Amino acid sequence: MRREEKPSAVIASPAQPKTEPRRLSRREGALPAEKLPLILEVAPNADYALLDSGAGQKLEQYGPYRIVRPEGQAIWQRALPAKEWENADAVFTGDTDEEGLGRWRFPGQPLGETWPMKHDGIDYLGRFTSFRHVGVFPEQASHWDHMAGLIASAKRPVKVLNLFGYTGLASLVAARAGAEVTHVDASKKAISWARENQEMARLAERPIRWIVEDAMKFAEREERRGSRYDIVLFDPPAYGRGPKGEVWQLFEDLPALTDICRAILSPRPLAVVLTAYSIRSSFFAIHALMRDTFAGMGGRVESGELIIREQSAGRALSTSLFSRWVAA
Repeated sequence: MRREEKPSAVIASPAQPKTEPRRLSRREGALPAEKLPLILEVAPNADYALLDSGAGQKLEQYGPYRIVRPEGQAIWQRALPAKEWENADAVFTGDTDEEGLGRWRFPGQPLGETWPMKHDGIDYLGRFTSFRHVGVFPEQASHWDHMAGLIASAKRPVKVLNLFGYTGLASLVAARAGAEVTHVDASKKAISWARENQEMARLAERPIRWIVEDAMKFAEREERRGSRYDIVLFDPPAYGRGPKGEVWQLFEDLPALTDICRAILSPRPLAVVLTAYSIRSSFFAIHALMRDTFAGMGGRVESGELIIREQSAGRALSTSLFSRWVAA
């Protein structure tokens, strides 16, 4: 699966020596129940719509703007006529590699770097970046809704850890639902943008800690400190560097981070949600990892794909793999 990389995935910094690898051993106990495949779907709405796709591109509506971006998985033909695509407000051009830089072309009037957007009543800023993304990944809305429901139904204080948190939409949804949130990202720019979004959303008084840090190092430190969370979200890139040159390789480092996420759960945990983009793998791989890691915990592991339903012809565009452990 592929997705536009976050800025934190390509921070240029001198490589630092790796610490001693975490010693992993298979956990005892029964494997959690399982539910798969689970396909979580986002349909077109007033805030966002996948208007059409095909020929390696996608046509999207983000609030007031119609945007064209590359989409390698759209190997079918476009359903809408050319004039609908030509009516775009912004088109991403240039390098289409996962970590490549490019630029935006504005066929009509030039647009500013940012523009106001909404998700389910939460205001935030869209932004044209050189990595072709715009600051939100709409397919994640299924996870956000699920998390907000867990927080509301808990009827008690809930602590949420959002690793690789990016521009903060998940953190804002959790905070609005009543949780105390810790948001971690290796990119200072992403954290700054997330803080802007908090102000835009009029949630400045909600308890969110914004932390610029390597996700693995932060999680390890929280384990040593005895810090505990009821919900953990982690959305790692396939490859990345932390602020001090820490190297992240998903297939090498994901088992250890998943193990730490279990270790920092509270006595009454609610969920751990893993989303995996830009990897050549089946969701069965991360499903097996999550079930093994949460052996003896009870609950259920649900795994599958996040998709966006296209408005023009009703086709499903798959964006990512996911696996989540949910308490019984």
